[in-house]
Amino acid sequence: MKKKANSPTCLPLHKVRVLVGRARRQASALSSELRKLGATVLEIPFIEIRRPRSFKALDSALRNLDRYDWLILTSVNGVEAMWRRMARLGLTRTKLNDLRIAAIGPATKKAIEQRGAKVDVVPKEYVAESVVRSLQNRVKGKRVLLVRAKVARDVIPRELRNAGAQVDVAEAYETVVPRASRERLRTTLAKPRRCPHVVTFTSSSSVRNFVVLLGARRARTIPPAFEGIRFASIGPVTSSTLRELGLRVDIQAREFTIPGLVKAIAGGSG
Repeated sequence: MKKKANSPTCLPLHKVRVLVGRARRQASALSSELRKLGATVLEIPFIEIRRPRSFKALDSALRNLDRYDWLILTSVNGVEAMWRRMARLGLTRTKLNDLRIAAIGPATKKAIEQRGAKVDVVPKEYVAESVVRSLQNRVKGKRVLLVRAKVARDVIPRELRNAGAQVDVAEAYETVVPRASRERLRTTLAKPRRCPHVVTFTSSSSVRNFVVLLGARRARTIPPAFEGIRFASIGPVTSSTLRELGLRVDIQAREFTIPGLVKAIAGGSG
């Protein structure tokens, strides 16, 4: 009997189990797109988003936004945290009117625009190096505010300072390892019928935390259960971290976004 075109068995990820390790409140976007393609999604967060220990630097920068020429936001988390802090301080988006804003990718750009601010620059590739290339000829003698996570690469501030900018870095949030995920991950791996075929990684932090959750330091101490599992990376920086920790990169998105990652998994999971 010929299968109907809309039959679940015709979907590219039918019977494919995919482990999504994004922070709990962020997992839905990736999970829903995978489910549309027939995947069975397992959600075990490798990252937990928390407020930083101190908002002192961020509060000072937000109260003095008129001193800056550029604002750089590198994640949706950073956008959400910054706007919450502005509201707490009684500041409105009009404080951003004289700033030029750079967003590291389309999701960050959308989050900014949904809050009524204009984005002037989105780099061609959604990584720190591309942000630098987009801005290095535009920031000489300018003052730049970079709002980001507590632990992040120093590529942007270092290279923009080399280009003649004065760069202030303000931490808006931090990422930690969710303790509750350790047992859930080990239990999932111990059950062949639950064990994922694909594990997704959307940041370097998610890779490092994944290894920590397994009680390992590098790939050689990761349980044998992962030998048949494919690792899917959102982009080259995340892939570099996987390799640095001795893990394979079986799938890498061509466009460094959630839709790009889903497309890569659908094309490379079989």
